[in-house]
Amino acid sequence: MKHILMMVEQDQFQRNDVWDLVAKPDHKNIIGTKWVFRKKLNEQGEVERNKARLISQGYNQQEIIDYNESFSQVARLEAIMVLLSYAVNHGIILYQMDVKSAFLNGVISEEVYVKQPPGFEYLKHPDHVYKLMKSLYGLKQAPRAWYDRLSNFLIENDFKRGQVDTTHFKRTLKKDILVVQIYVDDIIFGSTNASLCKEFYKLMQDEFEMSMMRELKFFFRIQINQCKNGVYVHQSKYTKELLKKFKLEDCKEMNTPMLPTCTLSKKDTRTKIEQKLFRGMIGSLLYLTAIRHDILFSVCLCARL
Repeated sequence: MKHILMMVEQDQFQRNDVWDLVAKPDHKNIIGTKWVFRKKLNEQGEVERNKARLISQGYNQQEIIDYNESFSQVARLEAIMVLLSYAVNHGIILYQMDVKSAFLNGVISEEVYVKQPPGFEYLKHPDHVYKLMKSLYGLKQAPRAWYDRLSNFLIENDFKRGQVDTTHFKRTLKKDILVVQIYVDDIIFGSTNASLCKEFYKLMQDEFEMSMMRELKFFFRIQINQCKNGVYVHQSKYTKELLKKFKLEDCKEMNTPMLPTCTLSKKDTRTKIEQKLFRGMIGSLLYLTAIRHDILFSVCLCARL
């Protein structure tokens, strides 16, 4: 199974003209590569598909020599919430799709060399390396290169980029509007005219290799149910994962997790606290407060410590 998944990824490199096999240059930083396997889950926690990805060991890159700029705009959770509210007020059904091997579409300007993928070395040229024309997962500049490629493509097709949120794009056609929100390789979009959604999907599919267009149901670890009378968002799947991760599935339920008058102190040494576990819990709960405002006070109080 793993070998088949790796072959699929290799095909992506060929189709996108990611690299050229060249003799190893002298006095150049050669970046290593490795295979990573993961499972993509749906909103029910079921395995949607298995993926193999070739990752470059970008931590070996040297600034200025191997890359110039690595910063890339990423949609904030607040932006997704605003988009959901906007969709409800304008009667828009939101859809989602993602770009397959998105980073392989980003063009890089720097001269970067990587080792041949493990298990796919050329027998005639085992010492040769790949010179990259497109970005590779793991490279410092990969997110930036992909964002530039996608945003330029949308602007060329009459989309206007948001001035405050640069991951938000909008196109107006007479009385209809088409809104697009991007988060790396995931794309959320919707329109007051359903036919515009289909046109946008075809536009993207002609330029990139896309997954199937589907109604927005699971994003940012948030489950989204779009109904006629509104949008219902919750994180029940994420909450169950947290309880299982920290072995609290059988804990006692409480309506109020902490009294408002409760005070915490670093000097309280009555019970020994495992720092790594505590930080992991608080970090996970901070993400949950996006939906669960009732625990916001308690979590933020603990986060101070």
